[in-house]
Formats: sequence, C-alpha cells, structure tokens
Amino acid sequence: MEFLALIPARYASSRFPGKPLADIGGKPMIERVYERAAAHFPHCYVATDDSRIYEAVERFGGRVVMTSAEHRSGTDRCREALERVEAQLGRGFDVVVNIQGDEPFVSHEHLSTVRALFDKPSTQIATLVKPFSEGEDIFNPNSPKVVVSAAGEALYFSRSVIPHLRGVERGEWQRSHTYFKHIGLYAYRSEVLREITSLPQGVLERAESLEQLRWLENGYRIAVGVTRTETVAIDTPEDLQRVLAMLER
Repeated sequence: MEFLALIPARYASSRFPGKPLADIGGKPMIERVYERAAAHFPHCYVATDDSRIYEAVERFGGRVVMTSAEHRSGTDRCREALERVEAQLGRGFDVVVNIQGDEPFVSHEHLSTVRALFDKPSTQIATLVKPFSEGEDIFNPNSPKVVVSAAGEALYFSRSVIPHLRGVERGEWQRSHTYFKHIGLYAYRSEVLREITSLPQGVLERAESLEQLRWLENGYRIAVGVTRTETVAIDTPEDLQRVLAMLER
C-alpha cells in the first residue's frame, strides 16, 4: 500500500502569521515537521499557498507543492496537493496522511498508529484520540471530545463533554469515565478524500465547526487509534515561547 504524507502550511494564520517559518532551535517549524514525517513516509510533501514557505522548504531540501489560497481547510488543500503530486510523478497513491504543520514534535507512535489502521481493508478515514489526563480540562471547547464505538470507530465529535454522566456531579465526571481528546492527525483513502472534499457543509459541522462531522453525517466511517503520547501544537506566539522554554530545560 502506497502512502502520501502531506503537510498543509498556510502563512496567513490569524493568531500567528508566518507560523510555519517560526524558528525552533535554528530551524523553521515546517522543517521540523517535515523531518519527522519524511522519516516515516518516503513520499512526503509540504502543501502551501505562499511563496515564502515554498522557498523555505526548497532551501532545506524538502519536497513542496503550491496550492490555492482559497482552501477552507487542510483537507481541501490535501485534495489539491494529491492531484498535483500524482500528476507530477505519473502515479497514484492509496492513502493520504494529513500531518498538521504546527506540530513540530509529531511522534513516530502517532504516525505508525494511524498508518496501521489501514491494515484493515474497510478503513476509509483514520484519526487518533488520547485519554484526557487528570490535569486537563474536559470542559475546554477548544479540545474536541470523541465518543468511540466498541469496534474502534468514531461515533461523534463534540466541543461539549460527551457522554453526559447523569446523576454524577460534574466535578466527578473525569474520575468516573475515560474521556477521549481528539488528536488532529488524519489519513484518508485517496478516493475517499476526493469524495469528502466534494461534500457540502452539513448541519452538524456548522453547529460545532468540526469538519469531521460532515463526513460522519454523510455516512463515512472514521477508524480511531488510541495513543498515550501527547501532542505539542503551536497555535500562538505564546505557545511557541512555552515550547522554546521547554527545549531549553
């Protein structure tokens, strides 16, 4: 099975403009993501809409494709990048792995876990979850929760805390039930990626602002891998400073 790893990277982030080029220990963030992804997937490309990112990737010897600035999500950008890479190489890929460009410490465990989910022929889309740790706030709407079926597939994603524990004090919920936090690493069979990026936005996605709900609402199945390894996403300049301080320690 042939995998294509894609790293969507925008320059115009509202909370952190130029984020992919932020310096982390002498390397731009996007280079650190690329190094980890390329070590696991021989076919790895950055998909960007900005010449500054494009040139930075070329300077460190990475592969990169230019995509439209009109995409609303990384999934949409991956669809265009898939088409461009397949046309450039004259060959197809079975699975596309969408690796977040703002997670410079994406782990080997994350990448291998999501890859292994495609050993099952019925897997259409795959993603990861991690049990909330004791010190994390399950009520934080910026940490989407996932309900997982006995078969290891996502039943629902929500910014609200699900399931609701009836008859249990809210302060006891986290000690009474294992809640899963979504880790934003996706992989899709190539034909499924083409299909889901052609779907109109649905009621659930508009309500929660979570694109994966569009896929569930249209009957697609999302296989879920469980990891115990935390991610380190950098969304703001403050996040970057915390990461730099962590590296110094």
